[in-house]
Amino acid sequence: MDYSGRLTAHLPMAPRLLMVKADGSVLIHADGGSYKPLNWMSPPCKLVEGDNVWSVTNKAGEELRITLEEVHSDTAYELGQDPGLIKDGVEAHLQELLAEHVHTFGDGWTLVRREYPTAIGPVDLLLRDADGKHVAVEIKRRGEIDGVEQLTRYVELLNRDPLLAPVRGIFAAQLIKPQAQFLATDRGLECLTVDYDALRGMESDVLRLF
Repeated sequence: MDYSGRLTAHLPMAPRLLMVKADGSVLIHADGGSYKPLNWMSPPCKLVEGDNVWSVTNKAGEELRITLEEVHSDTAYELGQDPGLIKDGVEAHLQELLAEHVHTFGDGWTLVRREYPTAIGPVDLLLRDADGKHVAVEIKRRGEIDGVEQLTRYVELLNRDPLLAPVRGIFAAQLIKPQAQFLATDRGLECLTVDYDALRGMESDVLRLF
């Protein structure tokens, strides 16, 4: 695999798992390293299959070039309609409360939208800070590494949109594990520990008729 774009990357020839999803994304996995791919191309992108070579390009002109020496298995599965991620009651209520009390993040902040849609799933909150810059917020009851990985992907994707960039990320949770805090900080993300009980006791900022 050879990637050319904002930087260059190379994977030597080895047994790999290649995934092409219905949304058009292409991912290259190793047998280890948990769920994170070694490299990937997020949608929208174009896949062209040649003689033992796949060329995957996105709208920014970045290319993922995959050379196939041998195919051990070629399988397709139809997964059907995705019902989406269903959050537990606390996470869903946290999202609602933080959307109502945007000042929790800072004075002068405003809500753009809850469940802001992207090609890889909805961002819990998209906000504007006091300077008018966009901020993506991922909300968890317990902040762990997988939540940081999820927010990293959202921020990377949103920053490709010139109407939104620059976008920074905030990882908000009732409790954030030290490993997740370290990873978030290392990736330039901010962390916010949320007091759920205090938020529930606040008067709503949202104007209502009754």
